[in-house]
Amino acid sequence: MIAPIAADAETRVKLPFYRHLYVQVLTAIAAGILLGHYYPQLGTSLQPLGDAFIKLVRMVIAPVIFLTVTTGIAGMSDLKKFGRVVGKAFIYFLTFSTLALIVGLIVSNVVQPGAGMHINPATLDTKAVSNYAAQAHDASVVGFLMNIIPDTIVGAFAKGDILQVLFFSVVFGIALGAVGDRGRPVVDFLQALTTPIFRMVSILMKFAPIGAFGAMAFTIGKYGIGTIANLAFLIGTFYLTSIFFVLVVLGAVARYNGFSILALIRYIKEELLLVLGTSSSEAALPGLMNKMERAGCKRSVVGLVIPTGYSFNLDGTNIYMTLAALFIAQATDTSLSFGDQILLLLVAMLSSKGAAGITGAGFITLAATLAVVPSVPIAGMALILGIDRFMSECRALTNFVGNAVATVVVARWENELDQTKFAAAMAGKLTGEIDTPALQAAE
Repeated sequence: MIAPIAADAETRVKLPFYRHLYVQVLTAIAAGILLGHYYPQLGTSLQPLGDAFIKLVRMVIAPVIFLTVTTGIAGMSDLKKFGRVVGKAFIYFLTFSTLALIVGLIVSNVVQPGAGMHINPATLDTKAVSNYAAQAHDASVVGFLMNIIPDTIVGAFAKGDILQVLFFSVVFGIALGAVGDRGRPVVDFLQALTTPIFRMVSILMKFAPIGAFGAMAFTIGKYGIGTIANLAFLIGTFYLTSIFFVLVVLGAVARYNGFSILALIRYIKEELLLVLGTSSSEAALPGLMNKMERAGCKRSVVGLVIPTGYSFNLDGTNIYMTLAALFIAQATDTSLSFGDQILLLLVAMLSSKGAAGITGAGFITLAATLAVVPSVPIAGMALILGIDRFMSECRALTNFVGNAVATVVVARWENELDQTKFAAAMAGKLTGEIDTPALQAAE
């Protein structure tokens, strides 16, 4: 039954424009930019506002993933379907992550954003990037895979590691499904617990404008708008490449699967603005999971695809890696053969998985890639350290849209997409706001 949802959505659409979250976040971002530019010291001091909001959201990420994944898998009548969902998701992730790397490589060779700079790597100060290089040295694919398994169940939730929580949730969900009716009381309890948890997420989202304001004021106050101007060509190239990938590549995928990429972006605009304001895609993870389920994607698909995609489906990060690596090579007059570039591509495919989930993963992944490809001087990373914060926002936005598309596509492949709900969401008849009780009442 869908009518109550639509009616409820229409009621909320008629709220004054300033009551909508996306308007509040957008206003907060603009205010943060102005404050950070004209009062940089004050802007820098507001960093705790952004950090506090991100911590608030991270606090609920683990229970949201656990409840969504566990109840979704436990509700599957056929566990073979679980294997199909995971398999199809990883095929999608591998295909489009690789395609993103190739797009970045092609654009770098055509546009050549670093050509003509003629910088001697020996003159660069590498102290600022040494910490990232050290973390990249510790990141390996084997270490990454081993880290998926938590030391203890409690430890996974205490650390808030997305993949560790996901691993336990999958195993526990399979176990619940395997015991049948004896596990029904536990499933019922977890489903009932979902309602207050998502209501808590809804309450926390009220503070999103404050978090976005503090984070943006800090970014502009510390790094300055002038920093963008110094390497504007590289930043512009990266943003335009990412826009091309989203609108053309992912747009073609969306059209093939029967929906518009622009309609999907409009549906998740609140979360995208939150990612833009905080430079953190984690801040919008609970909201994205809720919205995709409200849009008709089966809970089991949402719970598996989105958290896994946060580590394995990083389209924006992959575009950044090849683009930044070739920029450094061009800026330092380092000649790369076709073979060197293929090696760079292959290494980036692996290192992007090894450093996933680490704070500052994009920059660390780049360091890990350059450490294996000696042709490109790792010291050249000092050239882009000052603008990495501005590029991280685009990385996060592209990754975020990519995971939303992946969820819809995998759900459609598995016939786990409610076309009526999805059509209503894409037509703007569902706001997608976090409101689990209304959803449950309608169903």
